[in-house]
Amino acid sequence: MRIVVTGGAGFLGSHLCDALIQRGDSVVCVDNLSTGRRGNIEHLLDHAKFEFTLADVSTDIPVTGPVDAVAHLASPASPPDYHRMPLETLAVGSRGTEQCLALAERHGARFVLASTSEVYGDPQIHPQPEDYWGHVNPIGPRSIYDEAKRFAEALTSAHRRTSQLNTGIVRIFNTYGPRMRPHDGRVVTSFIAQALNGDPLTIYGDGSQTRSFCYVDDLVRGLVAMIDSTEPGPVNLGNPQERTVGELAELVLRLTQAESKVEYHPLPVDDPARRRPVITRAQQVLGWQPVVSDEDGLGRTVQYFRDRPQEVEAARELIAGGQLDGAVLPAPAPVDVVQAA
Repeated sequence: MRIVVTGGAGFLGSHLCDALIQRGDSVVCVDNLSTGRRGNIEHLLDHAKFEFTLADVSTDIPVTGPVDAVAHLASPASPPDYHRMPLETLAVGSRGTEQCLALAERHGARFVLASTSEVYGDPQIHPQPEDYWGHVNPIGPRSIYDEAKRFAEALTSAHRRTSQLNTGIVRIFNTYGPRMRPHDGRVVTSFIAQALNGDPLTIYGDGSQTRSFCYVDDLVRGLVAMIDSTEPGPVNLGNPQERTVGELAELVLRLTQAESKVEYHPLPVDDPARRRPVITRAQQVLGWQPVVSDEDGLGRTVQYFRDRPQEVEAARELIAGGQLDGAVLPAPAPVDVVQAA
């Protein structure tokens, strides 16, 4: 197939491009590099079946030739990025999604929207099945990203109903792995960078809030399966193994062999207490489930950052600025400091 991947130079997008090229597809990567990095796709630029188009999908998608599928991954996704670019985030979720749907419609192509577990907000049902409508603050600090994705889902569903477009929606839970930026504000990267720098690991709240962490290779297998299917979704893609943030900190310290302390800060506004996907639908309709353990996946990610010491060191001040896991904080004084276990 010839597949357009928007946001293809980003963390997830570049891994998806790799997987599609590896199996023999042709890929058109569209990215404006506002958060994606050319380095993520540098190894593909000379490949005969890979094309890179520098463009903002909110404005235009200058793709010519046949299109068999459109995978819409374009969007700032890390907290520092969507707080730095709030209007752009809302635009790519609205106008950008409309442009991608129009491209798919013109070519009779399959359209897959990369949505997010953030559509569930701070969930009152646990774990989260796809038929749960969510508990979202529409004007809170996370709303920029949350509501952009919720609107994108509504728009995708409307196109499916009105024009019988072959669409699919995946809701992606916390995903990590190589090519993430150490300063992207997510808890996994922040912990790894802090440990490798010998800095205290910053936990917001008491560390009892939970997340589920899916390694990027597993997640991409799910995306490819969704592209190949006619399933409309939404379908949760994530790891159903739940882990507290405190447990994650302990695992990162063990894998890095760091002697860092752990600092506790006040909990951010609208920070979800628990996150874990129900993946029964993905298992049944896509034959998908994650297979990489947290220990294995985090070990690979730690090594990726070890190989980039200058980038990790440069992230120190940005991480200390108080941006972590979805909220922007004023870098408060620690509530408590404990020696790492």
